[in-house]
Amino acid sequence: MASWQAHSISFVLRHTFKRQLARSKDAQQARAVMNAGKFKTPANVRITPATLGGVSGEWVEADAGSVAPTLVYLHGGGYFACSARTHRPYTTWFARHGFRVFAPDYRLAPENPFPAAVDDAVSAWRAVRAEASTPMTIAGDSAGGGLALATMLRLRDEGGPLPAAAVLFSPLTDLVGTGQSRHFNTKRCAMFHGENLGRATEFYMAGADPRHPWASPLFADLRGLPPLLIHVGTHETLLDDSTQLAERARAADVPVEMVVWPVVPHVWQMFYQFVPEGRKSLAAAAGFLQAAAQAGAAQFAQKEA
Repeated sequence: MASWQAHSISFVLRHTFKRQLARSKDAQQARAVMNAGKFKTPANVRITPATLGGVSGEWVEADAGSVAPTLVYLHGGGYFACSARTHRPYTTWFARHGFRVFAPDYRLAPENPFPAAVDDAVSAWRAVRAEASTPMTIAGDSAGGGLALATMLRLRDEGGPLPAAAVLFSPLTDLVGTGQSRHFNTKRCAMFHGENLGRATEFYMAGADPRHPWASPLFADLRGLPPLLIHVGTHETLLDDSTQLAERARAADVPVEMVVWPVVPHVWQMFYQFVPEGRKSLAAAAGFLQAAAQAGAAQFAQKEA
């Protein structure tokens, strides 16, 4: 059963954010709506600006010690909005729960169309890995979830080491828009009208093929990817982006854990201070990544012995 807080935040977003976003006339107006959120950084978390692999971003760290696993976190925002700063609810949570987090500010559309975001995510990943002394994991929400998949696909195809595991929060995996949830959830979704989601594709792809596997990982060959944890809400227009991804990943022998949460809005983890489902989702994600990182460290130690 969903909490009253989940019902409440969904109601509020449906009557404020969703309407404001739908009224936006271009990428700049939509970006302003999506960038408007405020979050107070916890006092016990350090934010350090850094440029790695030519990509600016920030390290987000608490006092986890030198053995903390490294997490690359890719923010959502439809590839045209948001930043490492707007997504500190995610990155500070992971930092306070045992991770050393790097959040890149990859280039955004429409000023920097596809594949700029993929190029930046891969460059940042490689630079972080070059200096990491602990197992690495990756995570992302919405477009950041799709970008995490695209990053892993490119690393796999180019022969690079992959993360120990990946967490995908309501990932945007289908820029073509084939999922039926974009239609049957358009009224129930707290954030997006299904018919408006195509604008993100227009901003990002700039005429390129939206079926490209780095743009729509749903249509990619997923073989060889590491274990995935996927969390999504029943009312989301992007529900099918997750459920179909899970089906195709399992068919490709990729280990998948998927949880479909009732009522919650898209990327409800952003509101974890108010919504208990947000805390539960983030805690499960941290545990999943910690277990994978520990297993990776043990395997590495065995190879070195």
